[in-house]
Amino acid sequence: MSKLRIGQGFDAHKIIKGPKEFILGGISIDSEYEVVAHSDGDIICHAIIDALLGACKMGDIGKLAPSNEENKDISSIHLLNKVSTILLEAGYQIVNIDLTYVGEEPRLEKFKKNIEENLAKEMNISPKDISCKATTTDGLGYEGAREGISTQAIALVMKN
Repeated sequence: MSKLRIGQGFDAHKIIKGPKEFILGGISIDSEYEVVAHSDGDIICHAIIDALLGACKMGDIGKLAPSNEENKDISSIHLLNKVSTILLEAGYQIVNIDLTYVGEEPRLEKFKKNIEENLAKEMNISPKDISCKATTTDGLGYEGAREGISTQAIALVMKN
């Protein structure tokens, strides 16, 4: 008998002017902005990690990788891979991921397919099981003012 479980994750980070690469979904994206973060600032991976851990009642990213010197600039895509392994060892299978990136900059349209493929590889699932969407806020809020970015993710997992 299988049991479906759903989890929700959210992450946001401040951004500042300064040409640097963004890391989103493990993909490097050139931008006129940079993320202010303790880790690599990959909000897509952070939101998915929290959604997966929440679905399995295993805490959150702060429990897995607290903001300390050991985790400074840690690779979020590697953390996502680690979480996927932990879930698999606990008898969970990732069914699908649905995520929404919110930000004016950088624009994700031309990167979404690569992000889906990269995330799928790290979670050992099919890219068909990941939906990466992006939106702006038409100038509203911190995302619209280009002061920050955010991502929401929903994960469906099945306990075997």
